[in-house]
Amino acid sequence: MIQLSVSALSKSFGARRVLENISLDVRAGEMIGLIGPNGSGKSTLLRCIAGLLTPEAGDIRIKDELRDEIDPGLLARQLSYLPQSGEVNWDVTVEVLVALGRLPHQGRWRALTGTDREAVTRAMEACDIASFRDRLVTELSGGERSRVLLARAMAGEPDILLADEPISGLDPGHAIDVMDRLGRLAHSGKSVIVVIHDLTLAARYCDRLVLLHEAHITADGPSEAVLTEDNLARCYGVKAFRGMAEGGAVIVPIRRTGRAEDSDVPSNEG
Repeated sequence: MIQLSVSALSKSFGARRVLENISLDVRAGEMIGLIGPNGSGKSTLLRCIAGLLTPEAGDIRIKDELRDEIDPGLLARQLSYLPQSGEVNWDVTVEVLVALGRLPHQGRWRALTGTDREAVTRAMEACDIASFRDRLVTELSGGERSRVLLARAMAGEPDILLADEPISGLDPGHAIDVMDRLGRLAHSGKSVIVVIHDLTLAARYCDRLVLLHEAHITADGPSEAVLTEDNLARCYGVKAFRGMAEGGAVIVPIRRTGRAEDSDVPSNEG
């Protein structure tokens, strides 16, 4: 089932075209990695989908209904957006902040129900933050705050989760944990779109990669079809080691290059 459909979407900032005729379908149970060089429009696309930016052209549909025609309360339950910034300036505890993710499910002035509390606990456990649920968010490290904000987004149990660089600033272990949990969320029947720069984790955890470059979708498909020598050189301007380890792909940029025709890429794919 297609949960999210983007059709012919375009967005500019002044004279600069950031997205041009972008079309994308996202199915239930699918985790999509949105990749591309800095400035390629990844965050802009997420913000357009979330309704934080208005495109000049194109439609966004959720379960075949125009997003702008969906009741705001229902939309908040269907879609959750995790922004790139991890800044939090409120002196509240971790548990209180995560519980804010349940607001779309609550009536006005209604206290948390047992169902709400269970969802908050599941989200905190999934993001490995339950052990400091009583700490103030302002006392946490940047990586810890990032996991708290992810837990808040997950606590709402949305059908569609948009996550803009959720592993930025995380140590390798927690980055793997977050990708694993996002993958499990998708495979439970949700739809996840994650902006990510780590190509190895993108290839290993995402069902599908969408490569943005110069305002267009350059490639869309499984990692082996998207992370080709030509695409890495043309879009990122890099050579990369490409191999396999423990059943998954490994893609490590090793040097700059502007030439897509170079072919002497170290490989261990066999």
